Amino acid sequence: MADIASIISRQRQFYYLGHTRDISFRLNQLKILQRAVIEKENQILEALYADLKKSPYEAYLTEAGLVREEIRFYIKHLAKWARPRRVKTPFYHLPSSSYIYPEPYGVVLIISPWNYPYQLAFTPLVAAIAAGNCAVIKPSEFSAHTSEVLAGIVKSCFDPGFVSVVTGGVETSSALLKEKFDSIFFTGSTNVGKIVMSAASNHLTPVTLELGGKSPCIVESDADIKLAAKRIVSGKFINAGQTCIAPDYILVKQSVKDELIAGIKNYIELFFGKDPKNSKEYPRIISRNHFDRLVRLTQGASVVCGGDFDPSQLYFAPTLLTDVDWTHPVMQEEIFGPILPVIEYNWLTDAILTIKEHPKPLALYVFTGNSDTAEMVLKQISFGGGCVNDTLVHFANPYIPFGGVGASGMGSYHGKPGFDAFTHYKGVMKSSFLMDFPFRYPPFFRHVNLLKKVIR
Repeated sequence: MADIASIISRQRQFYYLGHTRDISFRLNQLKILQRAVIEKENQILEALYADLKKSPYEAYLTEAGLVREEIRFYIKHLAKWARPRRVKTPFYHLPSSSYIYPEPYGVVLIISPWNYPYQLAFTPLVAAIAAGNCAVIKPSEFSAHTSEVLAGIVKSCFDPGFVSVVTGGVETSSALLKEKFDSIFFTGSTNVGKIVMSAASNHLTPVTLELGGKSPCIVESDADIKLAAKRIVSGKFINAGQTCIAPDYILVKQSVKDELIAGIKNYIELFFGKDPKNSKEYPRIISRNHFDRLVRLTQGASVVCGGDFDPSQLYFAPTLLTDVDWTHPVMQEEIFGPILPVIEYNWLTDAILTIKEHPKPLALYVFTGNSDTAEMVLKQISFGGGCVNDTLVHFANPYIPFGGVGASGMGSYHGKPGFDAFTHYKGVMKSSFLMDFPFRYPPFFRHVNLLKKVIR
């Protein structure tokens, strides 16, 4: 295992030198990373195929392309975000002036998961660099090929005192969490997020937690059912369902349930063929433990599509379930795989109540042709983020924050919110020697009436 204490000490020394506070330094580091990820793109795509059997197109769409766009976006906007900003000053503080100074936290820890091992490591890294921090990245041991490429890119681009990659398993993560960081960014499960937050509390370290949960997909009878089915299949089965914001289950109006199921089955075949096992577009499950867990989740449910699997290839077919309720194992935890339960409802108010009775999800999707219906869902249900009449696409929009709420996480990133996640905003008032009001100083009894008048 790497000498973690030495790595952090070296990064603190680098940070104290003050290089990262220079905007030109940050921009230069982002441009170095930009060139490297373009040069190493084929290696990245090959590693993602080795780890998850992602096709080159899917790997670029969901990982490599997003990272390239995020770097470009930060380079374009960084100078504006990072400069001090003058704000208003109340008249009773005149002739003072007020400012907000963005400053980096210092040395930050980024713990990334295996499901999007490249994008979910480098997107927060880009934000951390832009904000002026030094960073330690701990990628997942389950996506070993991608972690190796990540480490190689970082080593070729950066002084290890600025950015380092530390590989290893649970013991490495535990060792890192015992150290004092100035901020921790974690993407992963809710259970592990609790461990991260508990460890961070020992040093009062701020955390950004990108977690998960059971993200619902509501389909109303006035929706375009054919298009809804198409977009649900696209969002659910990309990366074989191993996506934290994938639709976890469907709540569908009873009158269009059969039509929706037929549409979903049709698009599964159109996208992946009659036997998805032979499709070059369909990924595999990351590990045998995760595979076995998915097998257990389908037991006792009615399978209306898919349900077949091959442990030798870690292949699990796109699977549609019916006749399940909230007591079934598949509804007791986040699925994180290509299994999609379908539950019918008669009244939208019942569907909304069902969702509100459970922990706040990371994402929510609603399909409806009625804007008032969509607004009712958006206003009544708390969730991290989501879409109306689509799935997943909000994740790729750098102009809106991405993050969870409650059990699905805290804090957000992408675009400016990512810069904010790694930045402390320091409020400063600059006063003048030209005027000095006597009511600021004792004895205060002389100034009570004057103070009341000023405040009024």
